[in-house]
Amino acid sequence: MIQQIDHIGIAVKDLEKASRYYEESLGLELHGTEVVASQKVKTAFFAAGDVHIELLEATDADSPIAKFIEKKGEGIHHIAFRTDNIGGQLDKAKDSGCALIHEVPIEGAGEKLVAFLHPKSTFGVLTEFCMSKQS
Repeated sequence: MIQQIDHIGIAVKDLEKASRYYEESLGLELHGTEVVASQKVKTAFFAAGDVHIELLEATDADSPIAKFIEKKGEGIHHIAFRTDNIGGQLDKAKDSGCALIHEVPIEGAGEKLVAFLHPKSTFGVLTEFCMSKQS
């Protein structure tokens, strides 16, 4: 059901400043920005081959990204796996003993449905499953 790594999420304090680094220092092309109000975050996506880098800036002090940065600082926040069956992938993870943050997928950036697994059950890595809404 997992097709590939879709993206790596990176928490940043200043999306504009971080975006300049990815564009100017690394030469990656910005593929767009988006505010995801439900997650209280603004995102910017860069392609690195078939995998994307998702920069995440909090839009509210009580957002998950703001809390992450306060606790751990800027850096890698999560890894996302593209799937063609997000419900089945969640069932498989739950059946194997993983704790789910989302029992049901929610709307995410880039016209995708997303759901996260709790890092306490994934060896410290916040894990996301994502699937195109068109799938």
